[in-house]
Amino acid sequence: MELGKKIKQLRYKAGLTQEQLAEKVGVGAQSVSKWENAVAMPDITTLPMLAEIFGVTIDDMFDLTTEQRFNRMENNLDNSEEIPQDIFREYEDFLKEQLSDAQNKKRATDLIAYLYYHRMESFGKKAARFAKDSIRMEPGIKNCQWILQKAENHVVWDWNMRNHTEAIDFYRELCEKNPGLYSPHYYLLDNLIADHRADEAEKVLAHLCTIKEANPVLCEVYRAHIALARFDEKTADGIIEKLLADRPNDSAALFEAAQYYADKCSYDRAIELYELSFEKTERKPRFRDELMAIRDIHRIRGEFKEAAETCDRIIALLKEEWGYTDEIEIEQEERRKKALLGKAK
Repeated sequence: MELGKKIKQLRYKAGLTQEQLAEKVGVGAQSVSKWENAVAMPDITTLPMLAEIFGVTIDDMFDLTTEQRFNRMENNLDNSEEIPQDIFREYEDFLKEQLSDAQNKKRATDLIAYLYYHRMESFGKKAARFAKDSIRMEPGIKNCQWILQKAENHVVWDWNMRNHTEAIDFYRELCEKNPGLYSPHYYLLDNLIADHRADEAEKVLAHLCTIKEANPVLCEVYRAHIALARFDEKTADGIIEKLLADRPNDSAALFEAAQYYADKCSYDRAIELYELSFEKTERKPRFRDELMAIRDIHRIRGEFKEAAETCDRIIALLKEEWGYTDEIEIEQEERRKKALLGKAK
């Protein structure tokens, strides 16, 4: 149904004349008539007010299908730094309703998790900003230090606070229930290795290597990281270098090797491999992971001009290969570039 017809239908249902609706919205009655006759469209800023007057959501006014509403929500979350409270509540209410629908439950569950994460991330940035202000005021007082640690995922010294036991138990259970799926085994290995639980990781890796769909490159990379978790750097380096010798043109192997050397702070080698991985990636559009890593290495080394130049490469990639124009990713990268150039002076 066209928006104009929907407005007319909702106005009748609400028992309002065109004049009464116009008065509530703050426009002339002629404007309402034009909307209903598809001569003109209401301004986008008017839609929330119309939805409130009619007691419906904005999406209800457009008669979108459930799938269209899901897509609209996901696109909005992808492209917005913060969702207004009224839109957040609208999304939350709709998604909670869909959780009881067997056909839509999985997608609704994915999206409501994304919705809450998006809110957490946007509020986390605010929490970090005010926590930093507080710490700058009194650097010797710890009041807001824990907030900053949580908001920006800073290092926590206490082992009991930073170990990954909860995550390990969760993924171990998933692996036991789904022994033929490789993804849960990857996540279990990530957390075991982070906690230096090398003996357990080795057993998980042995099973992972029997799964047909498991990535052979990652199997070797995990083998190297398990050696590193045992502080056996010589063995770990040998595994990675053999992988590179066996797969010199494999962008995935090059990328994982770059990650390995970046973890070891071998930055020159890491940049070399990131550049090769980016160059040899045949898939288009290419992801920006390699360029982001190169940018961050330059920043770590105080090479702010080079980091800013890498921001330009990321922006060019987003525009030329992904077709972005004014998306939030470009805006964020422009802000990073500006901050880096400020430090370069």
